[in-house]
Amino acid sequence: MPIFKPFRGIRPHEDYLERFPSHPIDNYTQEELNRKAQEDSSYIQMIKPFVCSKSKDVDRNLRKIRTNFEEMLDSNKLVQDASCYYLYEQIHPNKSIFRGLLGLVSVEDFWAGKIKRHESTIPQKKENLAYYLEKVNLQADPVLLTYPANSKVELLMNYEEKNVPTVNIVDSQCIRHKIWKIDNRLKMLQYKEVLDQVDSFYIADGHHRIGSTALNAKLQKEKNKKHNGTEGYNFIFSFIVSNQSIKIHDYNRYLTDLGGMKPDEILEKLQKSFTIYEKGSSPYFPSQKFHISMYLDGLFYSLHVKNELRSNEASLHHLDHHLLDQYILKDIFGIENTDSSERIKYLKGNSSVEGILKLKEKIDDGHGAVGFGIYPVSFNEMLRISDNKISMPPKCTYIEPKLISALIMYDMK
Repeated sequence: MPIFKPFRGIRPHEDYLERFPSHPIDNYTQEELNRKAQEDSSYIQMIKPFVCSKSKDVDRNLRKIRTNFEEMLDSNKLVQDASCYYLYEQIHPNKSIFRGLLGLVSVEDFWAGKIKRHESTIPQKKENLAYYLEKVNLQADPVLLTYPANSKVELLMNYEEKNVPTVNIVDSQCIRHKIWKIDNRLKMLQYKEVLDQVDSFYIADGHHRIGSTALNAKLQKEKNKKHNGTEGYNFIFSFIVSNQSIKIHDYNRYLTDLGGMKPDEILEKLQKSFTIYEKGSSPYFPSQKFHISMYLDGLFYSLHVKNELRSNEASLHHLDHHLLDQYILKDIFGIENTDSSERIKYLKGNSSVEGILKLKEKIDDGHGAVGFGIYPVSFNEMLRISDNKISMPPKCTYIEPKLISALIMYDMK
């Protein structure tokens, strides 16, 4: 069973609670980051040397972030709690509720396969993030982990929610965030006892974050002759949620060009691996697994993967994204490295026709030439892939909840 331990979380003082947290920096344009970096006592201002600095002295920039953090802690703009778990809940405008626990998991459990992954990572991105952690020693974005629901954990959280939350704010997207501190020793022991029954955690979102934290820990361990496994760098800030509190949505693709082919030629080549059904001009969301939606030349098509190409549940050939990569992007459009091709663009969906409408808009506006909508991966399918140590292609799943940065932070020092 993987370790899940309490920690001394750091959070904004209540006077700065509304302004300090941020949505992940990848969500912002550079212009937006520059503007937000001017907001006093905000997380973006704290990491301004990383996101906005014109200086090419990376080490100096990262050291400045650490200095900024420590100054905010010293001035009580940030406060550090006693060791605890945190119950964290999001309530969305559409009434969706996501909840789980914030704590630390062990790098050793990740290496041992008790924390399982389903996607491959890009080495350079992982190395860059590891270097950031080495210099800043602060984790502000928890990794999202999941596990099959445990009724005892759910019951404990139900009891905790009857108390007044420590944090209760609404962000710019009208999502309410509530946090309860669980610092009573008896309660923490109860949580530990039931969580010890969980066999494995599965990475839902944050493969690069957990990979970079593990890489940093490996490098620090090599430098530290007195390493004993209890060092701060040996743990990963995590948000664990059961399958009752995540939603796995479609992650769709479009190509910027047709590779010099005409639509009729593409349709003819598709017949080798797919049975094709024209759906007309109305947006078509794939109705089930092994059905891929295609938008080409103003028309939608349903591409049914031929039976002989489908495989059992412990194979990549059971995954629509892999079948799309192999029999369309590679075989027809000649894209050998689908992981890094500039011709492929990605669009997040929400398990409805809305994601398909976004694809259609990109094609109709001339930003793309052909679009593909993919049926969402199921929770059990994600677990089977992880259990069998199979790596999905990048961007196969868009998973909610999405977390905001720096609502709670973990200081690795």
